[in-house]
Amino acid sequence: MAGKHNLIFTGLLLFLSVEWSWAFSVSEEELHASYWNNKAKQALHSALSMKPNVHKAKNVILFLGDGMGVPTVTATRILKGQMAGKSGEETSLVMDTFPYLALSKTYNVDQQMPDSAGTATAYLCGVKANYGTLGVTAATPRYNCSASFGNEVNSVLYRAKMSGKSVGIVTTTRVQHASPGATYAHTANRGWYADSDLTEEAVKNGCRDIAYQLVHNVEINVILGGGRQYMFPRTTSDPEYPTYRGDRNDGVDLVAEWLKNKNNAKYVWNKSDFDAVDPMKTDYLMGLFEPKDCRYELERNPNTDPSLTEMMEKAIKILSKNPNGFFLFVEDEGRIDHGHHGGRAKRALYEAVQFDRAIGRAAELTSELDTLSVVTADHSHVFAFGGYSARGNPVLGVSRELATDNKHFTTAVYGNGPGYQIVNGSRPDMNESISSGDDYRQQAPVPKDSETHGIEDVAIFAKGPMAHLFHGVQEQNYIAHAMAYAACLEPYTSCKVDPTEQSHAGAIHPSLLLLLMGLLLALLSLRPV
Repeated sequence: MAGKHNLIFTGLLLFLSVEWSWAFSVSEEELHASYWNNKAKQALHSALSMKPNVHKAKNVILFLGDGMGVPTVTATRILKGQMAGKSGEETSLVMDTFPYLALSKTYNVDQQMPDSAGTATAYLCGVKANYGTLGVTAATPRYNCSASFGNEVNSVLYRAKMSGKSVGIVTTTRVQHASPGATYAHTANRGWYADSDLTEEAVKNGCRDIAYQLVHNVEINVILGGGRQYMFPRTTSDPEYPTYRGDRNDGVDLVAEWLKNKNNAKYVWNKSDFDAVDPMKTDYLMGLFEPKDCRYELERNPNTDPSLTEMMEKAIKILSKNPNGFFLFVEDEGRIDHGHHGGRAKRALYEAVQFDRAIGRAAELTSELDTLSVVTADHSHVFAFGGYSARGNPVLGVSRELATDNKHFTTAVYGNGPGYQIVNGSRPDMNESISSGDDYRQQAPVPKDSETHGIEDVAIFAKGPMAHLFHGVQEQNYIAHAMAYAACLEPYTSCKVDPTEQSHAGAIHPSLLLLLMGLLLALLSLRPV
């Protein structure tokens, strides 16, 4: 009987805690219909006032959140709000404010569940490809070097450079990784980072590694991320970790190769040297801050490693000096994708919050009048965010209900991965103090060494010139075509856009202009006669 009373008492405490949480999280104004009606009317007014910008895009920025599926976007939004001391659900990410939205179908030509290489070839080069291949058509099977020749496809970055624009890539992974790699490389295998990674068949048939192609395929103005070890010979020690050495068998220093015949060019590998770079005096910048991938945001030392936002800001300041405009690829592949693969939601979500900060800073550094900004993901993950929880429940917390095994469970879970914790048919109980740890792996029902990508569609957010082209449900390769059309790049050099550039005065809304005129007349009426 005592056990029954204890169970009732526990249930009462749980109910009271939920009610208190609800009362604590919800503002008084949200209890009234007028609050929600007014919010909806404001949104409706914005929708009715929205007119597409049909001018040519001088600049294009593609933000790629690797592995950033819709559940990740939702969880990031709430986490961002909770980090600011709010309940979180009502918070808006910067990407949420973009006026145009579409969905992207992410499958590869040969596989239902995609990878970052085949998808990058789609959204950057405009052609869907096979799993694990970069910058080549699906006529190239993975690992088949000889089949890549004659099947190369060029990226929007390459086409922007050929049109006279400045171009750059910024990533929190190695700059030779799949997503940034598709901007410049053509290869049958995304894993051929250095010449030491090439197969015998690849060497025999003359295929080049991705790091070599980074330096030789297209002249990129700004290259920022990780990946030092693939650029240097095996005889070269890493400047930060002396026990590490380069990966190259050919003895070539690719950084030195990149610096050749370039004016106002700099190479940096640490934050102090990076901070010292003057964008006004620099036309080319390569910054490689780790031997492989950059550190997770949760681990990053702000005194030694620049953030994604800092790298992106420097890139924009250098690239925007070009009167013809620029194309910039900004990716937090890293560490969103890698956090999910490890089954560690906290790492993935903190990366996504930093990613959104970078998007916000880019908006401050550019004008929506002449800059097309696109935010998307290459694929999602089997990450889910649900369960019964009160308003304001921590993103990394537990559900208010017990599962049928009478144990707590987290609202953030994975469908598979290294978080599998079932022993003798039982899983461990959970509480928020454990689940909010930096290294905690959310529970998963299917054991795998690495959690897998998802198969569902991902979102595309867009603003700026021709952003209205992003609508409906599209094949992923459509993204590259829409960006190229907006900027009148190959094969759309005769695109039907208004070539005139809008002045900042043209950005004033008619209602605001009337208000300003009224204020001016009022001030004139106050002048003494």
